Amino acid sequence: MKIGIMQPYFFPYLGYWQLMNAVDRYVVYDDVNFIKGGRINRNAILVQGQAHNINLILSGASPNKHINEVAVDASPRAQQKLLKTIGEAYRKAPYYQQVFPLVEQVVTNGETDLGKYLYDSFRIIGGYLGIGTELILSSRMEKDCSLRAHEKVISICKLLGGTEYYTSVSGVPLYEPHRDLFEAAGLELSFPVMRQIEYPQFRNEFVPNLSIIDVMMFNSQERCQELLHEYDLLKKGDVQL
Repeated sequence: MKIGIMQPYFFPYLGYWQLMNAVDRYVVYDDVNFIKGGRINRNAILVQGQAHNINLILSGASPNKHINEVAVDASPRAQQKLLKTIGEAYRKAPYYQQVFPLVEQVVTNGETDLGKYLYDSFRIIGGYLGIGTELILSSRMEKDCSLRAHEKVISICKLLGGTEYYTSVSGVPLYEPHRDLFEAAGLELSFPVMRQIEYPQFRNEFVPNLSIIDVMMFNSQERCQELLHEYDLLKKGDVQL
């Protein structure tokens, strides 16, 4: 049983979805502290050939609060401003007609709990991408909340019947030094790494690592699903600190 556990991000880049697709159960880690300036409520799209940040407007955001304690501004004004920015950026993209309604569905869903809002967005976008992974909200799990860092991750994996833990390659410095503890708990530690991927973006020089919105706007649904498998997996012996 492959388990993934990640903080939820706002329309995250392709590599995030690759990890989600690669596991059997994916825990949306919504009961950990909110990080200001990160990807929880921000991502980048293509505007006039350049990466341009879009933001989900929040109320009461603080690193002293858990993600699921932060409120989304669900006002029509905030929603329409965001949709206008995305719509104007991609109106001439080849798959705009298929993809923009999905973006609208995410943005206007009315949920104000940030964790649940992002969880819902994963279900909507994941459905389009053909991802069949079971999604689980961490805040709804009965678990030992006194544990920290890798110990908490190991505990969650075991609660879910995990035999392998997948996490982002950015987690190598955090988890690789504790590989022996994962193995002692019967868990193999694996890091999926997205391959170098390019596709036409109008007639611009390619801008990598943008939001999944960009991938979907410029690639067919079938091609998006193929791209979910364009990664390499780092296992024991492959990782150097």
